[in-house]
Amino acid sequence: MENEIRNHHSNPTELEALYRNNKVRFKRSFDVVYPELKGNPIADCWNERLHYESPELNWGSRSELLFVMIASLIAGLIAKIPSFFNINEDYFYPRNIGFIVFPMLTVFFAWKNKLSFPKIAFIAGATLLGLIYINCLPNVKQSDTLILSCIHLGLFLWSILGIAFVGQQSIDKQQRLGFLKYNGDLVVMTTLILIAGGIMSALTVGLFGLIGLKIEDIYFQYVGVFGISAAPMVGTYLVQTNPQLVGKVSPVIAKIFSPLVLVMLVVYLIAIVYSGKNPYNDREFLLIFNALLIGVLAIIFFSIVETAKATKNAMAIWILFLLATVTIIVNVVALSAIVFRIVEMGITPNRAAVLGSNVLILINLLLVTTKLFKVLTKKVEIDDVGKTIASYLPVYFIWTIIVTFIFPLIFGFK
Repeated sequence: MENEIRNHHSNPTELEALYRNNKVRFKRSFDVVYPELKGNPIADCWNERLHYESPELNWGSRSELLFVMIASLIAGLIAKIPSFFNINEDYFYPRNIGFIVFPMLTVFFAWKNKLSFPKIAFIAGATLLGLIYINCLPNVKQSDTLILSCIHLGLFLWSILGIAFVGQQSIDKQQRLGFLKYNGDLVVMTTLILIAGGIMSALTVGLFGLIGLKIEDIYFQYVGVFGISAAPMVGTYLVQTNPQLVGKVSPVIAKIFSPLVLVMLVVYLIAIVYSGKNPYNDREFLLIFNALLIGVLAIIFFSIVETAKATKNAMAIWILFLLATVTIIVNVVALSAIVFRIVEMGITPNRAAVLGSNVLILINLLLVTTKLFKVLTKKVEIDDVGKTIASYLPVYFIWTIIVTFIFPLIFGFK
């Protein structure tokens, strides 16, 4: 898309055709190319057009609205399957909660991007494989491999969603970064929707309670379940049709939380020394330590995407570099702890999964930190850091496949 815009930057007809073919991708690519075209009247006009903020919400086309309503209804019906067919909820939800959220979002982007039949077949086949496989796993009590498969199946379905999001250009690094930004925006939008829905639900239940009608059970069994299931779909639709809604919120969140997380991590590492706690002999502490690591990694990725898009401020890049460096220290501590536990107590599914995840994250952090250092020394641009992140995403996809589908077989479903 970027090359197409460059080649036709003086041809209004071709630019309009590119825009109508894929508006979101055109805008993202145009923002990358525009610094080269600044001063060209047509390019300047397009820049103003793309960044004009309408005071009113854009509700999209009728077909899009109808699609969102049907998809939201289907998501709610999937969530209600246990009550409709008398299925044990403890069996159903851990295995299938990902299918309430991701398939409808995947279908939405497959439809919007007009994917080719082979790609649609791959997405549908992978999703169906995951559905059949996870529900055919033995219902063994206290099965580590089952828990790991359920957790990583969600990540697997998230990866499939990413494939649908990038469309036909699966190797386009800007599209992959766009997917990460979409996830950040979606978290913000969905959280706002859920907060608003929670307030409305409390008011509704309270008002009916004042007149003596106790509707809590039936309200949350139907309205609540359908509302929560629909929130990601509605959030996606609003983010895609009105990017300005969270377009200014996400960069602010990135700027605020990056330095705060950096300070928290430094203080936390110091506190570990004084508290006497360590991940080498405390299993729960190690699990929390790794959860912290994944959370910080997500913040780093999101912040880099926003920094590359919004600013080239040296202070912001320094904060990201220091945050990535401190996170590497946290990762090394966690990695050494899991290696210690494997040597002392042997290999288990959980230890193997944590070991593999830590190694992959460490490699990713080293690559990102190296690029950030080169940005600070003026050897590369901040965009190269984003491209490094985008190039590494398929590695996580492969890892989700291994843990979800192969671990139960290797460890005998234990």
